[in-house]
Amino acid sequence: MKLVTFTDDAGTRVGLAKDDGIVDLRKVDPDLPRDMIGLMSEWSRIRGTIEGAATRKADAPLDAVKLEAPVPRPGKILAIGLNYADHIAESGQKTPEQQIWFCKHVTAVNAPFAPVQMPKVSMLLDYEAELVAVIGKRCKHVPKDKAHEVVFGYCAGNDVTVRDWQFKTPQWMLGKSFDTHAPFGPWIVTADEIGDPHTLGIRGFVNGEKRQDSNTKHLVFDVYDQIAHLSQAMTLEPGDVIFTGTPGGVGAALKPPQFLKVGDVTRVEIDKIGAIEAKIAAEQ
Repeated sequence: MKLVTFTDDAGTRVGLAKDDGIVDLRKVDPDLPRDMIGLMSEWSRIRGTIEGAATRKADAPLDAVKLEAPVPRPGKILAIGLNYADHIAESGQKTPEQQIWFCKHVTAVNAPFAPVQMPKVSMLLDYEAELVAVIGKRCKHVPKDKAHEVVFGYCAGNDVTVRDWQFKTPQWMLGKSFDTHAPFGPWIVTADEIGDPHTLGIRGFVNGEKRQDSNTKHLVFDVYDQIAHLSQAMTLEPGDVIFTGTPGGVGAALKPPQFLKVGDVTRVEIDKIGAIEAKIAAEQ
């Protein structure tokens, strides 16, 4: 299933995306949760109702609504660095022995097709195509072989980065957390529909030119490694979002470097999920 958060004249709520459009879950059952975190939190109780909604006729075509980030306000946005061999090589660094984690703050969340801001304070804006995992169960100390049980689903994401701000301090958080720099979506594809998340082609484009082209089988630390590691330190909760790493081909590593400019269009595509796209716009 493909679950969305969408906005129309009646407000923002959750729905089911189908080939013919959006099924408004509020119309399926008015007692269903109105937001994605609530839906995930009660999934075991309401899953059958939502699966049944897949047979309904769509309430609106996709182009009649605005797709929001599937989880508009995650409790946590966690992201791993240097997690594809080709990206490590182009960065001139050694393969990490330990997972390298940073956060993107929740004010960076952006809708999957909304403009991404070129900040006033820097022109070194870069793209990073990534598979995004969304946690569906509250959990701690998750063994790797059980990690698949706590993943609700997957999205396409762009870990937009301001490169000079990324390296102002040893921690990367500032350069990763500018407003609008965490677009993801266009929906959450439930984990059962994805199957093995480590067999997915992942591609990144700028103005139609393919810059990144890899597969999630090349992750150094796979999705389940990541969850097992993170959950040793912190409780993961429904709606927490994990950016799982980017492959080679980022703008900063090209020769010469090719950073994003106002008017550029970035696109991230992932097999079985779909695509997100954003035009770069000057910060107002």
